[in-house]
Amino acid sequence: MEFGFSAEDEVFRSDVRAWLRTHLVGDPPRREWERELGRGGWIGLGWGVGGYGNRTASLIQQVVWAEEYARSRAPARSGHVGENLLAPTLLAHGSQEQKDRFLPPVARGEELWCQGYSEPGAGSDLAGVRTAAVRDGVSYRVTGQKIWTSLAHEADWCFVLARTEPGSRRHHGLSFLLVPMDQPGRIEVRPIRQMTGTSEFNEVFFDGAHARVEHVVGGEGQGWRVAMGLLGFERGVSTLAQQVGFAQELGQVLETAVSTGAADDPVVRDRLVRQWAELRTMRWNALRTLGSWGPGASADAGAPSVAKLLWGRWHQRLGELAMQVRGPEATVGPADWTPSEPYELDALQHLFLFSRADTIYGGSDEIQRTIIAERVLGLPREPKG
Repeated sequence: MEFGFSAEDEVFRSDVRAWLRTHLVGDPPRREWERELGRGGWIGLGWGVGGYGNRTASLIQQVVWAEEYARSRAPARSGHVGENLLAPTLLAHGSQEQKDRFLPPVARGEELWCQGYSEPGAGSDLAGVRTAAVRDGVSYRVTGQKIWTSLAHEADWCFVLARTEPGSRRHHGLSFLLVPMDQPGRIEVRPIRQMTGTSEFNEVFFDGAHARVEHVVGGEGQGWRVAMGLLGFERGVSTLAQQVGFAQELGQVLETAVSTGAADDPVVRDRLVRQWAELRTMRWNALRTLGSWGPGASADAGAPSVAKLLWGRWHQRLGELAMQVRGPEATVGPADWTPSEPYELDALQHLFLFSRADTIYGGSDEIQRTIIAERVLGLPREPKG
C-alpha cells in the first residue's frame, strides 16, 4: 500500500481493476467505450452528488481510478474534455438548466466536446480572441476561426470563447458559448496533420453558426471569468494518470537500452536514472499539491504551471533518449515508405516526434513562466498591447 492510500482506497482499487478486466476487451471503438464507461458510472467521479448518473469518489479514489485506467492501457479518452473541463465549469458557473441539459449526456458518454479557445492570432493569449458572436433574437451567430482544437472532428459540441461586445478589447466583452457542431455549411472542421502523421488537432471555421442565448455560461460578457475558471481544471488528477503513461514509456526505453547495449554506456545509464528520479519527484510533487489545484485555490497558486514546465521538458528529454538508445536504427521506420502512402512510426519514434509539442500545447513554457512570475513571485505584470 502506498503512502496516502487507505485500506478503503485499496478496496476501491481492486474494484476498479476487476471492472476494467471484465469490460476492457480488445480495442473497442472510442465512442462505444465512452458509453461503456458511462454505463459503469465511471465518468465524473469528482462531480459530487448531483443525480447525473455518475459514481462519487474521494480525491484519492479519483487518483486510483486514473492510475489504474492508465496501467490497464485502456483506450485514449474522447470524452475527457466534456468530463474534466466543461462539467466542472458548469458546476461552478452554469445555471441549473445548463447542468440538467449537459451533464447527464456527458456522464452517459453520449455527447463529446471540444474546446474553442486558441486562434491563429491568439494562441496562448486568450484575451486577444477575435471570434465574434452577434445576438440575433434567441440566438447568437458565431463567426471566426479556432485552431489546435483537439478532437473537434469527433465532437458533438464546442465551448467557444467569443467576443459578444463589438469594439471591446482584451478580456472585456467576451462570452463563453456552448455551440452544437452539427451545423453543415456553418461549421467546417479541417484536420491538421502533424509530424507523426496523425491528426488529433484541427482548425475550426465558424460562419454564422448558431448558439442559443440560454447556452451562454455565466452570462454575457463574463466569458473571461468563466474561461479562467476552466483553466484551473486542466491539470490535477489527470497529471498523475499521465505519469503512469510516462513510466510505461520509460520502461520501454530502458528495455530498448538493454537490448541494444546502449545501457552499457555510463552516460546513458546516468540519463536513464535521472529520468526515473525526476519522474518520481514529479509524482510526489503532484500528490503534495493535488488538493490545492483548481479555481480559487490560494495555496500553491503556481502549482499547475510548475507541473506543466516539469513534465513538458521531461517528456521531451525522454523522447530524445529513446532515439539515442536506438542508435542509427531510430531513423528507419517499421515499414517501407513510398511518397504516395502515409509513413509509419513505431512507439518510440512517435514518442520523440509528438513530444516536441509538449512545451507548446496546453499553455507554452513562456506563458507558464509568466504566470509563475506574476502570480507567485509578485513581479510586475507583462505589458499588454
